[in-house]
Amino acid sequence: MFTSLNVSDFAFLTLGIVGLRYLLVKRGRAPHPPGPKGWPIIGNVLDMPTEKMWLVFAKWGERWGDIVYVNLLGQPMVFLNSANTAVETLDKKSSIYSDRPSFTMAGELAGWAPGLGFLHYGDRFRETRRLLHRVMGTKTNMEAFLPMVDLETRRFMKRVLNDPENVYEWIRKAAGATILNLAYGYQVKEGHDEFVDLIDRAMKQFSIMTTPNAFLVDAFPILRHVPSWFPGAGFKRIAAEYKETCTDMANLPFEYVKQQMASSAGTALPSFSSNHLESGKLTEEQDSIIKWAACSLYAGGSDTTVSAIYTFFLAMTLFPDIQKKAQDELDAVVGTDRLPVFGDREHLPYVEALVKEVFRWHPVAPLGVPHRLMEDDVHNGYLIPKGSIVIPNIWNILHNPDAYKNPMTFGPERFLPTPGNTAEPDPRTYCFGFGRRSFPEGLNLADASVFMTCAMTLSAFNITKALNADGSVITPPAEFLDGTVSHPKPFQCSIRPRSSKSVALIHSSE
Repeated sequence: MFTSLNVSDFAFLTLGIVGLRYLLVKRGRAPHPPGPKGWPIIGNVLDMPTEKMWLVFAKWGERWGDIVYVNLLGQPMVFLNSANTAVETLDKKSSIYSDRPSFTMAGELAGWAPGLGFLHYGDRFRETRRLLHRVMGTKTNMEAFLPMVDLETRRFMKRVLNDPENVYEWIRKAAGATILNLAYGYQVKEGHDEFVDLIDRAMKQFSIMTTPNAFLVDAFPILRHVPSWFPGAGFKRIAAEYKETCTDMANLPFEYVKQQMASSAGTALPSFSSNHLESGKLTEEQDSIIKWAACSLYAGGSDTTVSAIYTFFLAMTLFPDIQKKAQDELDAVVGTDRLPVFGDREHLPYVEALVKEVFRWHPVAPLGVPHRLMEDDVHNGYLIPKGSIVIPNIWNILHNPDAYKNPMTFGPERFLPTPGNTAEPDPRTYCFGFGRRSFPEGLNLADASVFMTCAMTLSAFNITKALNADGSVITPPAEFLDGTVSHPKPFQCSIRPRSSKSVALIHSSE
């Protein structure tokens, strides 16, 4: 029978078998999670928001559920809108959810690819995490750096006392000083400091580049080959500028440590970098890993700390009754004859709850950093295909009314258990990521810095609404900027010492 088949018959038979197999396989596959219906070819490109993405994805979650699926020009993307879904996938299936997508703009063109946040899951990622975890991956390890955090917080207090109008600048300087000291043993200068400015510039550029849909080249990587003079290729010129900043950010502080270690006086202060460089002769790869691990410390810790502390100042401006409760606790526990120290923390439950609420009210990274799925996964009956970009909506997780009563309200009391009511979930469990891509080192540093800044500031200053020239009160809106790390929009407030004793304590505190 088969000898009578000609070439045409055989081709049709083959196509029929292939087509039948495709239908059977397709029929047996789980469906994709629900989501907005896209258009042919372009998928859901036109559905993607350009601002306040966390709010839009939260609305999608109300309509389509905890897992929302979209397709962007063939690239599957999934948004996780609940803590349970994020934990069940990113935590419990971390072996397949721990890769990173390729960030063409930030990683390849602007030079951030060796940084921890951009590394694909593999040996270099694991070695970088090992180095960081060994130094400050636990609260116990972090205790060695608490005196340095305390010192930089006291210096911050002096700057605010002398120039309260520029509090945002002083927050940035304190965060940069803390990280530079920890990572490189570098002591920042008062006034202009080139390393602090470098970090500030690098982190602003990082936030711009990693905002979803910021650059078309991330959706069409082939565009990276377009020459910079070509119309519409302005991103190439931006990338060149950002790469120069990134290169300096990684190299200059690291070379500073090496120079200090090589000097005849051996003037390098103990730091993450010097501790690892002292281990002996290093290969080029080992040297690179240490350099980028140190760089990742302040890439992951400085801007998040700035966002949280600036959010604290906004909250205290808007909610004076909460400020008063925290100050009453500080006065009762610490007194007015000294500034608080870390040892006071366990005796300050309301201040501790306030810090938790700062992290929850507006998480520093509302959408985290995207994960990439390394193989097909069927979860809750839905197929999440290999290569999907998976984004946890951390903002929505921390504003879930089932977990947080009146989630839009700033209320530290939610974390204080009362008879018949348990405390609500600690937001720090979620706000620094999930699974093997969580960043406990950044969390431990940010948590320590934010607590000390909140406690010392409330002990010594009153934060109130600013006044216009005509005496009318300025009420700042609780609005936040877009970006991977989201900051409050710039706002005005009044910061004044609580008493002449407070002024004396600040002057004598260092």
